[in-house]
Amino acid sequence: MSEINLISYNFSFSRKNKMLRGVWNIAYLLFFTITPSTFKIFKYWRNFILRIFGAKIGCNTLIYSNVLIWAPWNLEVGDNCCIGSKVDCYNQGKIRIGNNTTISQKTYLCASTHDYNKPDFPLLLKPITIGNGVWIAAGAFIGPNVNIGHNVIVAARAVVVKNVDNNTVVGGNPATKIKDRT
Repeated sequence: MSEINLISYNFSFSRKNKMLRGVWNIAYLLFFTITPSTFKIFKYWRNFILRIFGAKIGCNTLIYSNVLIWAPWNLEVGDNCCIGSKVDCYNQGKIRIGNNTTISQKTYLCASTHDYNKPDFPLLLKPITIGNGVWIAAGAFIGPNVNIGHNVIVAARAVVVKNVDNNTVVGGNPATKIKDRT
């Protein structure tokens, strides 16, 4: 077994990125999480805060106040979308969500991984793209470098680690095609 020298480990985030993350964490705690999700006016406020930090948020999009967003500058959400309660957007890499899409509660979107072939496991940023008219049901896991097509349903608790074709219903661990969606 090889030893890992953590002293020489090269963390991949720049000082600018770390500072921006620090400022975002403060803004997130002070201005984002304190707003109730039930009052419509606050959705505009949360979207405004996200846009200040570089997120691209479409019209009529609802992002709940307890959604965890790692890096808003790596988030693009289309029109008429909903990101539900306690969704975790671990978006070190880019996450793009199409129009008319719902990400249900406690879903985990993971846009990064590690290179397990190297002894120091360097970070790899891998995007997630979710198409238009998609419903990702509660508690699903969407892994790095995954493209989910248009008009897809991802069943509750599914683990999606491969691309999903348009007009399909997938579920399970790992997610497999259940049927076509008409």
